[in-house]
Amino acid sequence: MATPLTDQEKRKQISIRGIVGVENVAELKKGFNRHLHFTLVKDRNIATPRDYYFALAHTVRDHLVGRWIRTQQFYYEADPKRVYYLSLEFYMGRTLQNTMINLGLQNACDEAIYQLGLDMEELEEMEEDAGLGNGGLGRLAACFLDSMATLGLAAYGYGIRYEYGIFNQKIRDGWQVEEADDWLRHGNPWEKARPEYMLPVHFYGRVEETKDGPKWVDTQVVLAMPYDTPIPGYMNNTVNTMRLWSARAPNDFNLRDFNVGDYIQAVLDRNLAENISRVLYPNDNFFEGKELRLKQEYFVVAATLQDIIRRFKTTKKGGPGRTSFESFPDKVAIQLNDTHPAMAIPELMRIFVDIEKLDWDTAWDLTKRTFAYTNHTVLPEALERWPVELMENLLPRHLQIIYQINQAHLDRIAALFPEDMDKLRKMSLIEEDGCKRVNMAHLCIVGSHAVNGVAEIHSNIIKSDVFRDFSELEPDKFQNKTNGITPRRWLLLCNPGLAELIAEVIGEDYVKDLSQLRRLNDFVEDAAFIRDVCKVKQDNKVKFAQFVEKEYRVKINPASMFDVHVKRIHEYKRQLLNCLHIIAMYNRIRKNPNAPFVPRTVIIGGKAAPGYHMAKMIIKLITSVADVVNNDPVVGNKLKVVYLENYRVSLAEKVIPATDLSEQISTAGTEASGTGNMKFMLNGALTIGTLDGANVEMAEEAGQENLFIFGMTVEDVAEMDKKGYDAMTYYKTIPELKQVMDQITSGFFCPKNPDLFKDLTNMLFKHDRFKVFADFEDYLKCQEKVNNLYQNPKEWTKMVIRNIAATGKFSSDRTITEYATEVWGVEPTDLKIPAPNEPREAIEETARALKKM
Repeated sequence: MATPLTDQEKRKQISIRGIVGVENVAELKKGFNRHLHFTLVKDRNIATPRDYYFALAHTVRDHLVGRWIRTQQFYYEADPKRVYYLSLEFYMGRTLQNTMINLGLQNACDEAIYQLGLDMEELEEMEEDAGLGNGGLGRLAACFLDSMATLGLAAYGYGIRYEYGIFNQKIRDGWQVEEADDWLRHGNPWEKARPEYMLPVHFYGRVEETKDGPKWVDTQVVLAMPYDTPIPGYMNNTVNTMRLWSARAPNDFNLRDFNVGDYIQAVLDRNLAENISRVLYPNDNFFEGKELRLKQEYFVVAATLQDIIRRFKTTKKGGPGRTSFESFPDKVAIQLNDTHPAMAIPELMRIFVDIEKLDWDTAWDLTKRTFAYTNHTVLPEALERWPVELMENLLPRHLQIIYQINQAHLDRIAALFPEDMDKLRKMSLIEEDGCKRVNMAHLCIVGSHAVNGVAEIHSNIIKSDVFRDFSELEPDKFQNKTNGITPRRWLLLCNPGLAELIAEVIGEDYVKDLSQLRRLNDFVEDAAFIRDVCKVKQDNKVKFAQFVEKEYRVKINPASMFDVHVKRIHEYKRQLLNCLHIIAMYNRIRKNPNAPFVPRTVIIGGKAAPGYHMAKMIIKLITSVADVVNNDPVVGNKLKVVYLENYRVSLAEKVIPATDLSEQISTAGTEASGTGNMKFMLNGALTIGTLDGANVEMAEEAGQENLFIFGMTVEDVAEMDKKGYDAMTYYKTIPELKQVMDQITSGFFCPKNPDLFKDLTNMLFKHDRFKVFADFEDYLKCQEKVNNLYQNPKEWTKMVIRNIAATGKFSSDRTITEYATEVWGVEPTDLKIPAPNEPREAIEETARALKKM
């Protein structure tokens, strides 16, 4: 039985959402009214809900600023090694609630807003998502920033301040339609522009050989303007910085046009320079070799490296500053989030050799010791390969440097493997077949001291297959760092009921040490705890059902199983397999309407890249199937299909806590890790999935019997690739599959245009790389197991508790601790930075304490 908490423990537990002091609430109300009046220049008679949101955001930000300045003072004083996370994507979502939680202000703010006669949820809904990412890679970067601040690391996120983030998705007549995401149109209260740190970035031009070495001349200059966003750690007074660059044309941009008197054109042309930070490329796991994209990639690294070097050279107390780069890798760690920031490697070499005049070998040694590279995908179409011709035009000096890096690299390979021309060809940074290209993954591997995959299975595939030659050459360079998620956003913020319930039985320390969830295993048989977990889930489902009805005008049954599949739409993620199962369930109901059926609401959501025809067809098929299923009176309430429009971080925070069954059904060996799978597990959903990505480790942690595992393994897939995959065999031998495919082919789901899904059915029959049919039968059998367990709520909930208890490993705090100690050479600390109201001397004392550790 659960041991009840003492009064003292109950009082302690309030700290999960912060303490409500009378002074706190009064101060927050005062701040709110002050900002409404002085910042927004409004009174209560004319203020809109958005004004109230901004007033609250500025009030909460006031509580960040002192800590933010304090943190920077502390780093200046302590001079720790700094970690720089370079990413073209940061999928931050909303900031307000996360900040309140991490500062322990949530309860006080709730009370203040209530006393002001306003609705906190309504204000939170006014905030735009900062959608500066496509999916997993960008959201991972956001979780990592939260963990780095919580672990007290001197860390910075560097990226681009896209004016337009990931497009808003509208579903019209069942088709995806993209709309621009003008997320900045109302302003962003969380960022601070820093024009005083504006930096020049060069493009085009040519290389001139001088007596002092090569010189890059006649370039076109674009300015990089930094915008800083505070990143608070959880209850530790640390506030780190995410610095995003925005492109600005210099004042003399295209001045030559003035000479012919075309002043207007000269000013209009400034847009060309500023386009660099205009829009996020909306591709996930697909490489698009456009000049603008390469410009973005170089723009962010060129500005960032100047900033890093300026900070490295500046030492405290106005001393002379560092003049030697000898200690650079001891003070700077740079993590490349995939190959997008790979140009940082030749750029740092250019700075060291051309500007700082270091000799090549010294520069190369420093560069390799500074960089580490994370690989995020094994799909060949996702690996970046830039045409040499494009790079020569845009970045001529960098191409020279890459050739020089490659020459030294190939000389080494040739010395080790004389006569092995095939190895030289496979390991070169330059691919010669057809259009000459620079292989950016090879550049990252050669230019880094550590390379990692993002789940055990993915890291093994990298070593044994994708980068096999490299890992055989330098086995110690290759590591695994299984991804994680921040429990602050993905439990405390999105599922307060469950967070509080867990705190009641094990205390609240799990928020910073998720491995403590193991203690929930003591409560698996506890009837009261089972009942409470069940109730939290049901409350979340009712709330989500109300949201769906309001937003999508679809009535769903909160007593049905919520079966959820939300992620980017991609063939390898196999939303198609899910769709075939929906049709099979529909056919079963139609065939025998009176047979027992476990009611199910299938919820699918995700965006397709605008140019990805097959992904858009998958959305159209799902919505067409939904139209038929939802309007068939024979089906009634037994089966409903909902397509969640415009899936994004703030929508994930609503749907994940309400989910019963999480679909993680990619073909084994294709999903690098996944992090949605971890979010569902932490929030009490059970997983149906293949042994792919982090599913493998989730099954290890929880016990495979506590997940619904089906389908081929990586070895099975490899075996099938050798034999050849024949879709027709499955079609002919599985009657349910045949019926489903015949319905799609005959136009059952689109009678007005029977050939609409011809491209999809052709792909499934003739060239399905992801072998949907091969796993169909096992998937359906596994779904039957799901149904059987769901009919026994007590046993289902026991399995849920075992899953939550096993989620500790999947905290991004654990991932970042591993990066810190095994890649970056820094140690996490639970030292609390002195609060803003403490004297300046306290900072120096804490800095001394850090140096002693």
